[in-house]
Amino acid sequence: MAKIAYIFPGQGSQAVGMGKDLFDNFAAAREVFEQADDALGFSLSEMCFAGDEADLQLTANTQPAILTASLAAYRAMLSEGFAKPDFVAGHSLGEYSALVAAGVLDFADAVRTVRKRGTYMQEAVPVGVGAMAAILGLNAETVEAGCVEAANGQVCSPANINSPAQLVIAGNAEAVDRACDVLKEKGAKRAIKLNVSAPFHCALMMSAQERLAEDLRALEYSGFEFPVFHNVDAEPNSESTVVADRLTRQVSSPVRWLQTVENMFAAGVEKFIEVGPGKVLTGLVRQIRRDAVYANVENTESLRSTLETQ
Repeated sequence: MAKIAYIFPGQGSQAVGMGKDLFDNFAAAREVFEQADDALGFSLSEMCFAGDEADLQLTANTQPAILTASLAAYRAMLSEGFAKPDFVAGHSLGEYSALVAAGVLDFADAVRTVRKRGTYMQEAVPVGVGAMAAILGLNAETVEAGCVEAANGQVCSPANINSPAQLVIAGNAEAVDRACDVLKEKGAKRAIKLNVSAPFHCALMMSAQERLAEDLRALEYSGFEFPVFHNVDAEPNSESTVVADRLTRQVSSPVRWLQTVENMFAAGVEKFIEVGPGKVLTGLVRQIRRDAVYANVENTESLRSTLETQ
C-alpha cells in the first residue's frame, strides 16, 4: 500500500506574513500561534505577520517562527480531514516540527527549545567568522574532498547533503571561500555564498551543541504516533530514549536529506507533502526522484488543493 510522508522545512523559508492566512482561516492554526505566544512570553505571531524582516532573519526568532508556522499548517490539515502520515521528517530545525507532529515533543517545550537553539547557534561564532555556501553540480564525495583540501587547519565540511547535485558547506569564512574556488576547479557548476547568520551543522557549532544538550536532556519525550527519520543518520526511529541524543548531535552534524528521502522511498513512501512555509523540500525531493509525487501546504489555497488529491 502506498505510503505518505509529511516533511517539514527548516531555515530559509521564512518571510514576514507566513502563517497569517492559516491563522485567519483555521481555529486549529490560530491556537498554535496563541500557544507559541504564551510559551515564549512575547507575540511571535505579531513578528511573523507584521514584524520587521531583519528581526525575523535572526535565527533565535526564525527557528520558533518556522516551527510555529509549520505546526499551524499541520494542525489545520488535521482539522480539515487530512490523514496522519506514515512517516515524517524535517530538515534541520524541521526535525523538531516532525517530532511535535509525531507526538514526541510537546509544542510549548519545542518552541522554547528552538528559540534557545537559535540563540546558542548565533552566539557560538562571532558574526563574520563563519560562512556557508551552496555547491551545485558535484557529488558528496567530491565536495568532501574539496573541503578537506581547502580547510588548511580551519573548519570546512559538508553541512547539508540535499540532493545528488546540491550540497551546502560550512565552516570558517576563509576556508569556505577557498573551498568555493577549489570546488569550481573540480567542476562545480556554481558555488554560492549564503546569507546566513551563522555556519550551521559543522564543528564550529560544538559550543552550541553542548549548551543545547542540557536543555534536551531536561525535556520529556512521549511515544511516537509514527516514525521520524532523523537528520544525523537518515534512519526511521520510534524509540523516545534516543531522541535527545539525535537532536544534540544534529547541531554539528550534516543534514543527510538525500539519504533520508532515498530511505523513505525504500520504506514505501510514494507521496511527499511539505508542511509549512515554502517549497524548498519538495524541490529537493524532485531532484532526488523525478517521478516523485509531491505537494505542499502553507496557506488555505494549497491546503484545499492538496486535500482534493488525498
